[in-house]
Amino acid sequence: MEWLTDNPWVAWVGVALILAAIEAATVDFVFVMLAGGALAGGLAAALGGNVTVQVIVAIVVAALLLFVVRPIVKRKFTDGVTDHNIGAAGLVGRQARVLQTVTDTDGRIKLAGETWSARIAEGAQPLRPGDDAVVIAIQGATAFVAADPH
Repeated sequence: MEWLTDNPWVAWVGVALILAAIEAATVDFVFVMLAGGALAGGLAAALGGNVTVQVIVAIVVAALLLFVVRPIVKRKFTDGVTDHNIGAAGLVGRQARVLQTVTDTDGRIKLAGETWSARIAEGAQPLRPGDDAVVIAIQGATAFVAADPH
């Protein structure tokens, strides 16, 4: 414990890593800004600042990141015009190959190099192995598909 008291920057880095891990789960650009503040507090500690200076530096940097940088970053990733094709939303509209007959209750497709569970979209006809399909929607780990018109 004495080593940690002599090296408080390590605690700041640990806090920054925890905040970064939370950010990875939330992807809201809040916790990464707080992690930046924690890293600044760690830098203040490494440069010999006392605990009060470390905390003030961490708070000021985190506030600047939250109120100046975060809106810019958030606007860039949620601009509504650019399609970033991230996650399941990026799979909608893509072509897939039927591996196992797709009905309204069961089926398997090859989509983006992976095997997905699939169901036919409402009003679509069942698809047979080897058929081409297009993804209409993704709900959880299930792709809803229809026959590819092309």
